[in-house]
Amino acid sequence: MKIFISGVAGFLGSHLADVMLAEGHKVIGVDNLIGGYLDNVPEDVEFYQVDCRYLNTMKKLMKDADIVYHTACTAYEGLSVFSPELVCENTYQITASLISAAASQNVKRFVYCSSMARYGSQDVVPFTEDMIPKPQDPYGISKYAAENLIRCLCEVHGMEFVIAVPHNIIGPRQKYDDPYRNVASIMINLMLQGRQPIIYGDGLQKRCFSFVQDDIDCLKKLAFQDNVVGEVINIGPDEEFVSINELAETIADLLDFDLNPIYVPDRPQEVKLATCSADKARRLLGYETKYTLRQGLTEMIAYIKEKKPRKFRYHLDLEIVNEKTPRTWKDRLF
Repeated sequence: MKIFISGVAGFLGSHLADVMLAEGHKVIGVDNLIGGYLDNVPEDVEFYQVDCRYLNTMKKLMKDADIVYHTACTAYEGLSVFSPELVCENTYQITASLISAAASQNVKRFVYCSSMARYGSQDVVPFTEDMIPKPQDPYGISKYAAENLIRCLCEVHGMEFVIAVPHNIIGPRQKYDDPYRNVASIMINLMLQGRQPIIYGDGLQKRCFSFVQDDIDCLKKLAFQDNVVGEVINIGPDEEFVSINELAETIADLLDFDLNPIYVPDRPQEVKLATCSADKARRLLGYETKYTLRQGLTEMIAYIKEKKPRKFRYHLDLEIVNEKTPRTWKDRLF
């Protein structure tokens, strides 16, 4: 089959390309390299460095594609409160371009990688797929709006779709010199440089972290199984619900690092407790958590050590700078 992957130089997209190539499929990939590394792209991918906004180009590249995986996104939840134009354009608008291209080329199935940001703050955790989404930042709002757009156009034009909700994925190839996202990668990069991690608020925010290899098998199945069409499916573990403080402590222990975190004020609109139930993925996809958090962090540390720690690149502009803008970004503290 011919598989089209947006964001193929990114963390998730490149791993998806690997598994599809291994299955013998032809992979066409696009990426503008805002959030990925060129050397993430597997060698056998037919790669184009192009922005997903360009509709006519997307139509040409999707010609004869059977499956579209849409993983491209400026996945900057916290930053979206201060750079909404950037994040919304590269979340909602690129989805409009890709779904339009896919429908025009008679693609069989469109697999969208959404985000747990769609849920916002709920009364209980873990989040289940039947909850009414209440996104509370521009990123989550754009992700959920994109889901609704996909559902509408796929139903009108007769294209199958699946909405995956991966959450807090970690692992090798994640962009670790990015100061705006990927808390585990940021902490590892800082500690390997002998620097203390910076934690927003009191560090009692809680998350479940998902190692990428545990997600890929489920994501692969979304292209081929009939029982997932039209479904929203959380993908990731629900067993280890840890605080950001505990995350820092685990990384420090693995690195034998003398931990003394620097605490800064909360980021506006950050959800305090966020984790997703994996029950639906277990039922429909046979999901199984094979990597513990500690094992996943060990793999990340090995990857970043091999690549070498890097200075953080403030590669995205802050559109709104005021007293609420985190000093980590405004004053470039990382």
